[in-house]
Amino acid sequence: MGKNLLAKAGLVLGPRSAITPTAAIKEEGRPKTAIGGMAQFTERQSLAIKEAAQLKEQLKEFDGSRPTRRIDPTSIVRSKWANRHELSFTDTDFQNLKADIQASGGNVQPIKVRHLIGESGRYEIVFGHRRHQACLELGVDVLAFIDDLDEKNLFIEMDRENRQRKDLRPYEMGAMYAKALDEGLFPSARKLAEEVGIDHSQLSKSLALARLPVDVLNAFTSPLDLQYRWVASLVGAIQKDPDFVLAAANAIQSESPRPAAAAVFKRLCGTVPHTAKDIEVLEGKGGQTGTLTFDKKNGSVRIDLANIDPKRFAVVKAAIEKLIG
Repeated sequence: MGKNLLAKAGLVLGPRSAITPTAAIKEEGRPKTAIGGMAQFTERQSLAIKEAAQLKEQLKEFDGSRPTRRIDPTSIVRSKWANRHELSFTDTDFQNLKADIQASGGNVQPIKVRHLIGESGRYEIVFGHRRHQACLELGVDVLAFIDDLDEKNLFIEMDRENRQRKDLRPYEMGAMYAKALDEGLFPSARKLAEEVGIDHSQLSKSLALARLPVDVLNAFTSPLDLQYRWVASLVGAIQKDPDFVLAAANAIQSESPRPAAAAVFKRLCGTVPHTAKDIEVLEGKGGQTGTLTFDKKNGSVRIDLANIDPKRFAVVKAAIEKLIG
């Protein structure tokens, strides 16, 4: 009986005459004893463990990865929270980004989108607005991964991504935060700072830049030139003498070429030799405007005229010569 059990277990062979050639081949790979069977099992188990370990090591390369797909950029729209100023899509940095994407045959770094509710096959950008725009202009599909987020989490992810990339300007950050507060996405500035994970004082500076008077912003060639370290001085100057700051801003806008951002900042803050009484706004017929600036320190007068008819230049010159003659 014991022999029959061993035979059933494959550990004892029957008479040789009962074994077919095929069976004999199969039997050659089997262990001859129970100890041999255990050794073979242990060896196979060891190999399986080793293969699993190798596979696990190979999979580490894909840890945290998300499936991506190529999407027609025309089926993707900008987010309502998009924080890029239009100049960010035309400056040198954007042109360099566009050239890199063209050379690579598409964006290597994926953008993130979510499905547009009620619009099958259409998406809204979570982050990656410039990469999307570059692909759109180049006419190539954009590499993206899809993650359906609610409004608040979309905003938080967009903000986090831009701050990690460190390529968003102070004004753009401020405009984004101001819109979120104005539209009630967050109940307060403090709550906004808490949820996106930024210092409250940094948030206050960003908001102050975005909420500067339009004339002050327009005095700069681009609001993207504004810097955090200028906030306190600009706000202080406006509070102290808004008429002077606005007059200076309007005068700067009429100049050609426009002064550099640092020079504009100094003039708006009165750190160049101007006082509130130094600037007089001039208004003439046909929309002609200008400013008259008296520099007490240097004893000089500066006349800035905008929209003046070139034919009247000789008249202006003659009037000035008569005045100083």
